[in-house]
Amino acid sequence: MQKYQQVVDFIQKLYNTKEFIPLHEPKFIGNEKKYLNECIDSTFVSSVGEFVERFEQEFAQYVGSKYAIATVNGTAALHIALLLADVTKEDEVITQALSFVATCNAISYCGAEPIFVDVDIESMGMSPVALENFLEQNCEVIENVCRNKTTNKTIKACVPMHTFGHPCKIDAIAEVCDRWHITLVEDSAESLGSFYKQKHTGTFGKVAAFSFNGNKIITSGGGGVIVTDDEQLAKRAKHLTTTAKVAHKWEYVHDAIGYNYRMPNLNAALLVAQLEQLEKFLTFKRQLAKEYASFFQKYEHISFISQPQNAHSNYWLQAVLLDSKEERDNFLEFTNSHGIMTRPIWRLLNRLEMFQHAESAELTNSLFLQERVVNISSGVAL
Repeated sequence: MQKYQQVVDFIQKLYNTKEFIPLHEPKFIGNEKKYLNECIDSTFVSSVGEFVERFEQEFAQYVGSKYAIATVNGTAALHIALLLADVTKEDEVITQALSFVATCNAISYCGAEPIFVDVDIESMGMSPVALENFLEQNCEVIENVCRNKTTNKTIKACVPMHTFGHPCKIDAIAEVCDRWHITLVEDSAESLGSFYKQKHTGTFGKVAAFSFNGNKIITSGGGGVIVTDDEQLAKRAKHLTTTAKVAHKWEYVHDAIGYNYRMPNLNAALLVAQLEQLEKFLTFKRQLAKEYASFFQKYEHISFISQPQNAHSNYWLQAVLLDSKEERDNFLEFTNSHGIMTRPIWRLLNRLEMFQHAESAELTNSLFLQERVVNISSGVAL
């Protein structure tokens, strides 16, 4: 256990405290209170207000998309993104089993079924080779529609996720999806500030979703956003997320089943201020990653997970890889009992009760990572 004590000592030194250290906590060090007061003074605290529009414009500019539509949370953003991809009941959506449950929940909200494929070890995100292999072995394209030969259902979309902010091989995935006539929907919930081959995540597919939950790199307590370059999809996203209400000065007319997924102006005010601090947060995250990478070099049984090739990661959550499940469990027990919050990577989605029936390809890498990956302290210490 001596090596685990050394880890605890090192993290306490990094954060200059022997008090409890959470995995990740938000920092409000800029104009958050100022903008919140402006929002309150305006009386526009709900879903209409200048901060919503300002955030959408500034976020789109930052990631390099033409349009951004703010939502109440990241899961809502992904749900609408899938609807924009025309995912409906009885369709199928390919995703990764190694992901947060929200990825699969959003698919289920559409009435669709997930199909799980494996990830790459280095990125922990969807493997384009695994995706291609599944399609070649199980699917065919008929009149520009991808059909699953086993279920005879349409595979409408593919949802890769950039795990902990490390970009997957998203350009190769996009190429596979294009050939198989599958719409690429990026789950970029964790990857704000991450680039792959100098292009921001979330801009490789037709539509993408980001999250601003309380533990994300910038936060409004909740919040999400949809990004796209397609003007019609952007208009549709705004319409669906605002209860599908037809614009009128006083009439209440709705022309579709819409969703009350609007981001309140209060949350947007927080996000505008947080976005102003993003580069500072990213600089710290990358410096923290360097400190961890250097520290863990001396250990044979613990390795730090660094950004994959061709990627510029935001290092939202720092992570280490243990040699075995037993080592992982010992590490988790020791650190958490000594005031350092750590946590394992998610349980594979195909092992959750509600998704056990879903079709799965071989998940060798996913299982390997599930048994060995641990997130360590990742908060911004200023």
